[in-house]
Amino acid sequence: MTSQAQVIKTRLPSPPPSVDELLKAVRDAVAELKARDAVEIDVRGKSSVTDYMVIASGTSSRHVKSIADEVVRFAKKLDVMPLGVEGEREAEWVLVDLGDVVVHVMLPRVREFYALERLWTVGDEPPEGIDEYGDDHRGETDAEDRL
Repeated sequence: MTSQAQVIKTRLPSPPPSVDELLKAVRDAVAELKARDAVEIDVRGKSSVTDYMVIASGTSSRHVKSIADEVVRFAKKLDVMPLGVEGEREAEWVLVDLGDVVVHVMLPRVREFYALERLWTVGDEPPEGIDEYGDDHRGETDAEDRL
């Protein structure tokens, strides 16, 4: 017995909106439904899949799903159809793929467990006392302090 594959039709407007316009639409959508702790992470140079990740929390699975639905609605205003939406059924973590921007909406406990912010920002800032060239200046004092 074979089942027919489900075809998802996606398209980008011509010309597609800029990344800044898409980010603004996502910001507006998550703000509209009062998502918590929204952060934007620039992953250009770290990922070939997308340019930005937006991570936000909802207070319940219903809230998580509603925020994700609002992101889709705001994207459609720009004539952008999502490339994919995953996790709507359980709604503990819903991913909305808008191409240049991928949005993760999660319950706080799920967000804490997967720690995407840490995963995608490791190495962005040198540790305290180490300069941008990798030189360690921890424990050094000025020459005047040594006299």
